Amino acid sequence: MNGSVLIQSLKQLWGIIVLEYKYRGNLPSIESYHPQVKYALPFNGEWVVANGGVTEKTSHSWEIPTQRYAYDFVILDSAGSSFQGEETEAGSFYCYGRDILAPADGTVAEICTGNPDSRITKNRTASCNARDIRGNYVLICHSADEYSLLAHLKPDSIQVSVGQSIKKGEKIAECGNSGNTSEPHLHFQVQLGKSFYSSPGLPIEFENIIVKKTPNYEKFDDRCLEEYSENYYPPYIGVGQMVRQGN
Repeated sequence: MNGSVLIQSLKQLWGIIVLEYKYRGNLPSIESYHPQVKYALPFNGEWVVANGGVTEKTSHSWEIPTQRYAYDFVILDSAGSSFQGEETEAGSFYCYGRDILAPADGTVAEICTGNPDSRITKNRTASCNARDIRGNYVLICHSADEYSLLAHLKPDSIQVSVGQSIKKGEKIAECGNSGNTSEPHLHFQVQLGKSFYSSPGLPIEFENIIVKKTPNYEKFDDRCLEEYSENYYPPYIGVGQMVRQGN
């Protein structure tokens, strides 16, 4: 673990303590919070939820309140594989280099660039060759306190700048493998505040999307969690589901 990642890990621990004290166990949930904004998927075409959901069982990181309702998205083929070719090369993965889009209208609040893609191993050990676990990322302000984070972006692909107004569906970057990651994917979350360390994650209500079962998903992920996602759409999606934006 490099020094920057260690410092960020300590900040995350501090954030957990701060949020526990502030919310006294009553963090935003699907029962208590409904987003001020309806979100679109931040990409074109069919992608698969590799991590994420609105329950403790399906959550990306339930024990980390800032990332409780985050999602990791990948693209899988009909055989349940996320790549074709040499699996240690980022370019072999179907999602790598694909356009990442603004999920709603907003203003760019923060960006991070200059981080390389991380190493990919055959056993998918997570690694971080960046100074930030998010790698290259874009943070967008959509309303008074609602921000979305799009992370692990491809080096030199970010096309927006801080303070820029952007529209839903506008290309902001490309999918990559920067930051703390095991293979190329998009990390997407909505948070109540600007800080990555002390803003609670929010359940994301998606609008006008198509959800279906992912063929051979168990070949990609053997946790058998997809059945727990079925009862929450609409408007919430979960691990194992294949999603695309509707017309």
